[in-house]
Amino acid sequence: MKSITINGSQRESVGKKATKALRNAGQVPCVLYGGDKPVHFSAKELAFSKLVYTPNAHTVVITLDNGETLNAVLQDIQFHPVTDRILHIDFYQLFEEKEIALNIPVNLIGNSKGVKNGGVLRRPYRKLRVKALPANLPDFIEIDITDLKIGDKVTVGELSNDKYAILHPDNSVVTQVRTSRTAVEDEEEEEAAEAAAPEAAAAE
Repeated sequence: MKSITINGSQRESVGKKATKALRNAGQVPCVLYGGDKPVHFSAKELAFSKLVYTPNAHTVVITLDNGETLNAVLQDIQFHPVTDRILHIDFYQLFEEKEIALNIPVNLIGNSKGVKNGGVLRRPYRKLRVKALPANLPDFIEIDITDLKIGDKVTVGELSNDKYAILHPDNSVVTQVRTSRTAVEDEEEEEAAEAAAPEAAAAE
């Protein structure tokens, strides 16, 4: 999984007055959990743009001004209700030997046969909750929908692999082509035409 580096400054004072002063200076107060003790630090608000305003999943390398480097994932973020500016961010520390759960984007590739015949593609899950060692976390989960016909679907159970576990029931539908009467008739006609083509060619 791709990583984004955040350069931060460790902070000792964590009260409301100090926090307000940081925000006024364009800094975002942050806390890193998961280690021996919470690590309080701050970083420039612009440093989080590629991490927060993207549909992609990333791990984070937090580099502090004392030379310490920590691997983490974004756990929680608070926005101002009016200005939508970032108020606070919580991170969770990563360890090579410890599994972590993270929401991973689902990328669909190909053009579904069912959709071409008038079906409607449904995507109940645009992200899936995945559990894995940090080194095995995928950037995304890719599904080829080219062969999906009317009524076909892809479930979580079909996406299973050895590198990570998907934390949803195996029968959860990730994507499907919704059935419609007109679309079914069109698809049946197309299949009949495809089946008849070799016979017609042989007759010639």
